[in-house]
Amino acid sequence: MPSIAVGATVPRFTATLQDGSTFDSATLTGQKSLVLFFYPKDNTPVCTREACGFRDAYDEFVKADVEVIGVSSDSPASHRQFAEQHKLPFPIISDPDGSLRRLFGVPNALWVIPGRVTYVIDKLGVVRLIHNSTLTAADHVSKALAAIKA
Repeated sequence: MPSIAVGATVPRFTATLQDGSTFDSATLTGQKSLVLFFYPKDNTPVCTREACGFRDAYDEFVKADVEVIGVSSDSPASHRQFAEQHKLPFPIISDPDGSLRRLFGVPNALWVIPGRVTYVIDKLGVVRLIHNSTLTAADHVSKALAAIKA
């Protein structure tokens, strides 16, 4: 599986958000930095902690002019319910066929569980951090914040 490395420019991509609208990464290029966090599944314990961690730190990301977006294979309807239940202020991309996961080279954990990887992408679309940790949630938020502040 090809993967995007630190220092690489992320190719333009489009994807469906939880409200059914289309996100186009080109809308951020030159405008805002992006934290894109891939997680295995809505409403599972570690994934919920991770999403809520990004929610709790969201104001810090906004102050740094950073967009936060979650990504998993769940449906837009599942993402909508997940976001409403946990009051998530950021969009979530539905990637049911795994095409975005493949584009970024997000590996599976234990060969079957979709991986948990966070990318920090600067305003020019260059990857500045890749953090891969399947079993922990909090360090994704702290590492992303540290990369943004660096």
